Amino acid sequence: MERRVLGRTGRLVSVVGLGTWQLGADWGEVSDDDSRAVLEAALESGVTFYDTADVYGDGRSEQALGRFVKDHPDAGITVATKMGRRVDQTPENYVLANFREWTDRSRRNLGVDTLDLVQLHCPPTSVYSTAEVYDALDTLVAEGAVANYGVSVETCDEAIEAIKHPGVASVQIILNAFRLKPLEQVLPAASAAGVGVIARVPLASGLLSGRYTKETAFAPSDHRSYNRHGEAFDVGETFSGVDYDTGVTAAAEFAALTATLPGGLSPAQAAIAWIWQQPGVSTVIPGARSAEQARANAAAGAVPALGPLFASEIRELYDRHLRDQIHSRW
Repeated sequence: MERRVLGRTGRLVSVVGLGTWQLGADWGEVSDDDSRAVLEAALESGVTFYDTADVYGDGRSEQALGRFVKDHPDAGITVATKMGRRVDQTPENYVLANFREWTDRSRRNLGVDTLDLVQLHCPPTSVYSTAEVYDALDTLVAEGAVANYGVSVETCDEAIEAIKHPGVASVQIILNAFRLKPLEQVLPAASAAGVGVIARVPLASGLLSGRYTKETAFAPSDHRSYNRHGEAFDVGETFSGVDYDTGVTAAAEFAALTATLPGGLSPAQAAIAWIWQQPGVSTVIPGARSAEQARANAAAGAVPALGPLFASEIRELYDRHLRDQIHSRW
């Protein structure tokens, strides 16, 4: 699998990583054995970048990763975690004392002295432009609690603001065939500044796998049920903010486009490969709930260039089905 430098961290990471939100059971229940099987399969397939958060299963995901990394000390693994969503989402909570408390908890969960990368987890918009926030993050680096810091954002405007700050090593943003706006400004700005880009929600919460129909039902504990309309957090995190029925229709067309590609790629593999092949993307972090799925996702990291025709077809699909719903919001 190809590897790239993750922005200002200087760390070499696989172009396909692993998102571990699902290990916290917010996509339906997942056993400890299944979680470990996913992590092992990803590593065996060349994945060296793992993204988690303190809020995923209230630390369960971090703890699973901590045990996994301890058992593979020489594998060159980079773990990125996130902080800030375990408290009320007010700017006043984004201060050094809380940062120390949150990173101390994550360090305990992960079993490390220094976090590879900690990201602010989609905080209130004003936080991205607050100088004191970056001063506090710089202090964590100086104290050795974290090696690098970045941000996870909901909107392109938030990403552009964060990129202006010299300590920001990476920006995590939703980027997929149903969310094209980051291609216009975020990726060029990040590349020019030497900031890494971590692309999340690459399959639009599974829509781009082509496996769902309008009749598909999700478990009550799955965010695709309880956050369908943004009841728990930003609706853009669920199906990329696309109305579900519209998304199913567009996903069927995407699957048909994928069928025209050489190599027998699945829709999910084509979706993942298209993302990491965008200039400026450091890594893309699909989730997986089985070892088989983890291996299939990782295989997308070795897919040859999909070409300009496929890119133009994605743009046409987006313009026809999704632009009016998506483009102005995020």
